[in-house]
Amino acid sequence: MSTEEQRLAPLRDKIDALDAKILDLLSQRAQAAQEVGHVKGGFASPIFRPERERQVVAKLQEINQGPLLPDGIAAIWREVMSACRALEARQTIAYLGPVGTFSEQAAQTYFGQSIAGLPCVSIDEVFKAVEKGAAQFGVVPVENSSEGAISRTLDLLLDAPVQISGEVVLPIRHHLLTKSGSLDGVTTVCAHAQALAQCQQWLSEHAPQLKRQAVSSNAEAARMAAADPTLAAIAGEPAQIAYSLQAVASQIQDDPHNRTRFVVIGNYICQATGNDQTSLVLSVDNQPGAVHRLLAPLAKHGVSMNRFESRPARKGTWEYHFFIDVAGHADEEKVAKALTELQDTAAFYKKLGSYPRSSI
Repeated sequence: MSTEEQRLAPLRDKIDALDAKILDLLSQRAQAAQEVGHVKGGFASPIFRPERERQVVAKLQEINQGPLLPDGIAAIWREVMSACRALEARQTIAYLGPVGTFSEQAAQTYFGQSIAGLPCVSIDEVFKAVEKGAAQFGVVPVENSSEGAISRTLDLLLDAPVQISGEVVLPIRHHLLTKSGSLDGVTTVCAHAQALAQCQQWLSEHAPQLKRQAVSSNAEAARMAAADPTLAAIAGEPAQIAYSLQAVASQIQDDPHNRTRFVVIGNYICQATGNDQTSLVLSVDNQPGAVHRLLAPLAKHGVSMNRFESRPARKGTWEYHFFIDVAGHADEEKVAKALTELQDTAAFYKKLGSYPRSSI
């Protein structure tokens, strides 16, 4: 045995022993989670409570003495809690499909791997799956840091009888993918329209000869490229792996800080965690100073506004709905007072949900 092996052997034995202890503790945790499930079952309580899981992770991050980083703590316990939840009942989560999309990645980032994924052909179908009870929750993109709001999601949030129960922010890394790993014989690059827009400068500089074709999702582009050697796809690593593609070039997004925000929709109403956000839809009569008067209660009560997005009201007139995110939970005193005054002032008012803020 070499000197290196002699030094490593006791360390490996120590790791093996620790792994056995960790497994035993995880089994005890799972049993305790099952007992909690039995108690909750008698009261028809929800299986997944995002605010409770957020508090568990936050507490562990607070008492963590290293060397594990906070993100590592969050990732580990997300999967532990996901696996324990699945012992009670595996949650069905709808997302914009097919397999390999950033929406699927967002769902797994939020709920963990121990879920039953339900890929849908459109954002509309994600909402329908939740509304009809085919899925307990849905995950839909709502805005991108480069291209702005996802209009269809905003329109559906306006009308659908669902709550926003959480949010996920993903760094978006686009890769140019083909079957062979080269552009030999490739004539067209396919991707979702937003992905093409997010990579347009790179494509113009490095692959101007390729025709650009918008498709329903980047994962669909990857599926097409896997079946047709004349096609390239712009997609992320999950789609690359799912469809066994090779990278011609990696991280071709024009903005290196490109991110997409997803919201979790369902019927669950979150309790306050101390780090929350409330989403609203408002409209006002078309009068001078109406928007200023509408937002005055936020300033009056010291409530910060994190986002303000306007959308045409689709009435054939020059009227708009305003999608607003404010810091805090609707049950917090100052937020509750501001929302009461907003509701009295607005021509239209809908609270989309109060939920834990993303850590990214």
